[in-house]
Amino acid sequence: MESMVGIDAKFLYSETATAHMHTIKVAISDVSGVPGGFTYDGLVDVLGEHIGRLPTFRRRVVAVPLGLGHPVWVEDPDFDLARHLFRRLLPLPGGPRQLGAVIAEIASRPLRRDRPLWEMVVVEGLAGGRIAIVAKLHHALADGSAAVALLKNIVETVGEPPGATPEDGWHPEALPTRGQLLRIAGRDHVARLRGLPRLAVHSIRGMRDSEVLRRHLAVKPPLPLLAPRTPLNVSLGPARTFAMTTLPLDDLKAVSRAQGTTLNDVYLTVCAGALRGYLREHGGLPDRPLVASVPVSTDPSTTRLSGNRVDSIYVTIGTDIADPIERLRHIHAVAAGAKEVRNALGYKMLEQRAAIVPPQLYQATVRLWSRSRLANRVPPPLNVVLSSVPGPKERIRIGPIVLEELYSVGPILEGIGLNMTAWSYEGDLAVSVLGCPESVPDPWEITELLHGALDELRAASGEIAAAETVGDHRHRT
Repeated sequence: MESMVGIDAKFLYSETATAHMHTIKVAISDVSGVPGGFTYDGLVDVLGEHIGRLPTFRRRVVAVPLGLGHPVWVEDPDFDLARHLFRRLLPLPGGPRQLGAVIAEIASRPLRRDRPLWEMVVVEGLAGGRIAIVAKLHHALADGSAAVALLKNIVETVGEPPGATPEDGWHPEALPTRGQLLRIAGRDHVARLRGLPRLAVHSIRGMRDSEVLRRHLAVKPPLPLLAPRTPLNVSLGPARTFAMTTLPLDDLKAVSRAQGTTLNDVYLTVCAGALRGYLREHGGLPDRPLVASVPVSTDPSTTRLSGNRVDSIYVTIGTDIADPIERLRHIHAVAAGAKEVRNALGYKMLEQRAAIVPPQLYQATVRLWSRSRLANRVPPPLNVVLSSVPGPKERIRIGPIVLEELYSVGPILEGIGLNMTAWSYEGDLAVSVLGCPESVPDPWEITELLHGALDELRAASGEIAAAETVGDHRHRT
């Protein structure tokens, strides 16, 4: 039994009837060549053999009575793998749009709290003899980096001999009594109160230092609560929309090298180009640039299998800038400044503050915000979540099944109805787009525009590189 840290609990408290705080992971595989033929039961057996490598998958949440403290994690005494695995047959013709519709349906349902916070759906019937494995994990369970580590913990690199099945050292626990839960909550509150003076001092100092730094930056990161209104920023419904595509990683890296920026700067620029085109087509492109929340990991460990060690920086993504190279340079400058400001504030401040927020107050505020539908009437705190996570570099497999494509996406939030998440895998950047019918009725429009935005950026980068080469040659001669 273990107390849940504040930032993990915050994802639980943020869930409402319309804001589902789970993440979606999708693996697409060609199973036509599996020895002996693919069977659903065979895949279930493989997962059962590897569950020992996924210790967090057998922990369930137990709430403290009356919300007097953060919940606790308990090794589920009633764990049953069958309650987490499901099977679906894809409608004909079994293409990407049919798969996207099924994934959207899966994403539209919240996870049940009476069992560990995950489920997995095997979707059969994809064109070309393929299947999709769609995993739904609550964000309280793991952030993007921990999800990658979980995946690496159960898979093997193609070409390597299969590893031994780990010894399963799991031991179920009895559910704690009311008295035990209240004692744990009391102990945790005492520890937090002792650290409160230090947290207050660090918060005041961090806010002062970060604002001084921000004022002196040439390109200033945006302040919160000043984002423009767009069709993306509405009150959510419970349903979700989903689409996915892959971008060639080498093309993004080439632009990054040519322009002296980071790969993430290029990804943000491509997203901005797509959103600029999407909003223009739908009559909602504002004069001011969109503000994106860009999650950043606060833990460099590549072996952490659970929890959240994440913060966010806020970046204006240049949707008001027509030239893609100018947009890239703006994003590069503002992202660098935002990282400096966040570093001055303290990257772990979010975790520390989340630990002391009273659960009742936070949950009541989130539910009131959702039920009031105020997101349809007030300016949004930001416009879009844009995330990029380094995924596995080599092709991997689970048992006899080789994973050909990997996608991941995080949740959307009340008033922030679009999340675009990228996972790198082999030579591709796999981008998932999650919205809801109220904010993004057809996310496939955005995935198509991503390719055009990358082509435009590559062409502009090539023209500049060619012009600089000619200019340099003339200077030398």
